[in-house]
Amino acid sequence: MSLELVPGNSLITATPEDGRKLAVKMARLTVKATQPDEQVRARLRAVYESDASALIQISQVVATEFATIAAANSYWRGEPAKVVHDD
Repeated sequence: MSLELVPGNSLITATPEDGRKLAVKMARLTVKATQPDEQVRARLRAVYESDASALIQISQVVATEFATIAAANSYWRGEPAKVVHDD
């Protein structure tokens, strides 16, 4: 099974809110790609879910993903970006 790291192969979103959601999804996909074993991820989740430093680090990953998405969308200035699908 191949893991799609950029959903729909596009960073283009209609709104900043959609961009933020995409950033969170991409951060989660990165974790899944680096640790594909679901049982290991579940076991590790119990460790980091109460670790403030780990939670801050994931926030930084999401912020980096969001900055990339925002740039790809020209920071949503003017007209919303057109969503392009290669269907």
